[in-house]
Amino acid sequence: LINSMSQPTAMPAFDDDPPEPTDATEAQRRKFQRELSAGLTALVLLSVLADADEDLYGYEIARRLAGEHDGAGPFKQGALYPVLRNMSAAGLLSSRVVPSYSGPPRRYYRITPPGRDALEAWRSTWTATRDFVDATLNRAAAQETSS
Repeated sequence: LINSMSQPTAMPAFDDDPPEPTDATEAQRRKFQRELSAGLTALVLLSVLADADEDLYGYEIARRLAGEHDGAGPFKQGALYPVLRNMSAAGLLSSRVVPSYSGPPRRYYRITPPGRDALEAWRSTWTATRDFVDATLNRAAAQETSS
């Protein structure tokens, strides 16, 4: 006699059922987030520095990002420093080193006029890109719900 309760049976999967999260799905999500964040970090940093009334060092910038959102969003603090250095080398930011009594010297950053020009252009590009992506995703979602 076979007890039907001893072996759970799986429900058949339908084509329109959302896939169960897997390690591969999670890895793809993290890769997508990393690539997306890499492209947006410079834009966000320029925006924070454009809004600042004074020069800011890396930790202050990260703190401002965290203060505007729950945590620092998709931006890891350690990932900000190479982007700050690259933007400084490209002339979008100026920087100065100030000795600190509570630790190592701090590098303070300020947005430059070319940085403000880049921010304006990048903000326009971001808005157009965001609008395109939103429209595409909303259209796909509407088609899924009407099917």
